[in-house]
Amino acid sequence: MSAKPEKEERGHRLLRDILETVALTLLLLLVVRLTVQHYYIDGPSMEPTLHNQEYILVDRLAYLFHPPQRGDIIVFHYPRDPSVDYVKRIIAVPGDTITVIGQTVIVDGVTLHEPYTNPDDPASLAVYPPIRNLVIGPDQYFVMGDNRGDSSDSRQWGTVPKQDIVGKATLVYWPLGANNFGLLPDESSVFAGIK
Repeated sequence: MSAKPEKEERGHRLLRDILETVALTLLLLLVVRLTVQHYYIDGPSMEPTLHNQEYILVDRLAYLFHPPQRGDIIVFHYPRDPSVDYVKRIIAVPGDTITVIGQTVIVDGVTLHEPYTNPDDPASLAVYPPIRNLVIGPDQYFVMGDNRGDSSDSRQWGTVPKQDIVGKATLVYWPLGANNFGLLPDESSVFAGIK
């Protein structure tokens, strides 16, 4: 007689365990979706750091406790069309003074030596007029592509407002055979001399 209630109790426990597992899985998926976003690289503007048709992960909470930093690669809503997202590197932050003349970039009087830029694209920077002593406003960021001659960036359309930043690019996860697979390098040392 006691076998039937015991079977029912096991059935209820199994059902409860399944429901708890499903609920926990959905909660974890929601947390991941709110904190991490994938992004598809469309174009060569970040060569050689990021390649066309790669997939990266973007940390959406990276700037919750500290502001974006020089050297960070960010994904943001394009200021002229917020329905489009771009990926670029932050070169100057609020309060910085930036000068860009040809291939020379100067931030707060410090000439940058940028190992991440595309060495095979030396010429076409003349497309953009020189920028001299531009002071970056509050909550604004000056961004540039690493492939300077083939990048639509702050030299063309101005700074990026902080509220348009989606997050910090952190990891290349596809394709597996890419020469930059894994965590993106920290390039903050390029900006170390800027006070």
